[in-house]
Amino acid sequence: MSGHSKWATTKHKKAIIDQKRAKSFAKLIKNIEVAARIGGADISGNPALDLAVTKAKKTSVPNDNIDRAIKRGAGLIEGGADYQTIMYEGYAPGGIAVLVECLTDNKNRSAADVRVAFTRSGGQMADPGSVAYMFSRKGQFIVPKGELTEDDLMMMVLEAGAEEITDEGENFEIICEPGDVAAVRDALKAEGIEYDDESVWYPGTKIEVDADGVRKVMRLIDALEDSDDVQNVYSNFDASDEVMAELEADD
Repeated sequence: MSGHSKWATTKHKKAIIDQKRAKSFAKLIKNIEVAARIGGADISGNPALDLAVTKAKKTSVPNDNIDRAIKRGAGLIEGGADYQTIMYEGYAPGGIAVLVECLTDNKNRSAADVRVAFTRSGGQMADPGSVAYMFSRKGQFIVPKGELTEDDLMMMVLEAGAEEITDEGENFEIICEPGDVAAVRDALKAEGIEYDDESVWYPGTKIEVDADGVRKVMRLIDALEDSDDVQNVYSNFDASDEVMAELEADD
């Protein structure tokens, strides 16, 4: 029985991973369509499309899927949807602020999905503006550590406009103003440093929570991300190294 049980558990975990991968593909494809609709199908002349395609390729989205998404978005073939960005606001258990970014062709469906996720996870939705003021638009870079030190990285990007560098375990996180993204990107490229970057809503201040608090917040975030319409979820919670070690022990 133990062998069968182990196989069943492995199969279940693989099914969850495959499901999340499929959802990730769908969201990346949606971003490509929107970028192509706004800026056209020429990647070289459309920075947003270039970034969306780069992210999709890093996640192993097939090239055929990417090409069709570009054509749908640009109106070169049929099937493109009229997506719009909608932000929802709310609180996770413990009063942690949550900002939910949706990309949808059906506002009623998105609102219902988000409301159900908050309710079932012990959170609550909030009126527009009650949470958003806690966040501001920033450029975020994730840089694998490798042989890099925080001082090395700071020397590379400080003059380019980097505001904050945080040690995130296996990676460094760089935060900058949206207008400095190109300069930080150029500084990293000049040094041959690999990175992932995106535009994010970043909290002005963070609230440190214990392990149980993190579990509750993550339960809500997972429920929100189960919706195909939810592209990103932002929160202002923080956790100490000790709390993260406790959570890793759970796995």
